[in-house]
Amino acid sequence: MAWYAYCITEQKAFQGETRARRPFVIEEITGINGAPVMGYPSGELAVVVSEYTRTGELDQRSILEHARVVADCFRNTTVLPFKFGTVFDTDEALRRAVRANRKAFISGVNRLKGKAEMHLKLMIKDGSLREASADENLPLPLTPGGVYLTKLREKAVRYRERQTKARAISVQVHKLFSPLEEEVSCKKVHSGGMLIDIAHLVNHKEIEKYQARYSTAARQLKDCELMISGPWPPYHFLPVKLRTVPS
Repeated sequence: MAWYAYCITEQKAFQGETRARRPFVIEEITGINGAPVMGYPSGELAVVVSEYTRTGELDQRSILEHARVVADCFRNTTVLPFKFGTVFDTDEALRRAVRANRKAFISGVNRLKGKAEMHLKLMIKDGSLREASADENLPLPLTPGGVYLTKLREKAVRYRERQTKARAISVQVHKLFSPLEEEVSCKKVHSGGMLIDIAHLVNHKEIEKYQARYSTAARQLKDCELMISGPWPPYHFLPVKLRTVPS
């Protein structure tokens, strides 16, 4: 029997102090294609799974159903989400994967217990930055020589200016929100501006305080448009080994 895996968590979140030896049904949660969701026990851990048959491709609806199961479990306990589309073809394959990564799983659950992920998206509206990005997008001359090298250096300078601006804003945001951990990505957008996407790891008890700081940040970061969302499962702060479990 194949198992579709959503996430891994502590078994006691669903069983209390009683440890199950066989897969148990998790009530009030349905999985991909409406399948019952079960906990597959492995010591103190449980892999949240559904029975699965490889009869067709997983689609956009399946992505949403996967995320919903993870979110429903996250409301009650710490979760380590599996990558969408993770399937174990046999019981032994599932057990082997948990055994091989047990130390990373237990460490990850303990490290992320009582914590959640918050998202900040910052769209930089600064006019000089848009001008720099526009200049960076200009094509290089087709002929080699001094003009080509000059333009190449100019593009490099514009790129460094953009990265410096992003780092400065990231530092300012970190001071404002004081997260436990953070992960930052930065990219240009079609409008010529720049989008900074920041994931913050925060304690559940600090979420209201974190959200309250949004207004302060919006006032201080005048050149940015801010968007906040969460709390989410800690997708950006998983143990590295969890991301490499074979599917």
